[in-house]
Amino acid sequence: QVQLVESGGGLVQAGGSLRLSCAASGSTFSSYAMGWFRQPPGKEREFVAAINRSGSNTYYADSVKGRFTISRDNAQNTVYLQMSSLKPEDTAVYYCAARSGGVYGSDRVRESKYDYWGQGTQVTVSS
Repeated sequence: QVQLVESGGGLVQAGGSLRLSCAASGSTFSSYAMGWFRQPPGKEREFVAAINRSGSNTYYADSVKGRFTISRDNAQNTVYLQMSSLKPEDTAVYYCAARSGGVYGSDRVRESKYDYWGQGTQVTVSS
């Protein structure tokens, strides 16, 4: 089992940047594929980015491709989401999620494929 705690959210102007962190504890972090999801106000939660266990492979939603970067530091048990060129439509609660073992192909975007979730961190982008 793994516990996840997100941090780094806040209020930023459009065009700005933020880096979210997700610290994991309780299990071998490198055995989990990781993902970031977000839930905009009044909408359903949606996939943002995923990274495999070693960090060698990443995958992004089209809406964030080229602006967001997911990475991980297995020595620090942490996954990051670097967000740049932020837009008001990026406003959401951001969640990190972990899946024991690997997650591949279209499964990477599916909430149901992830076993553990953090509590979320609010990101607000003002225009």
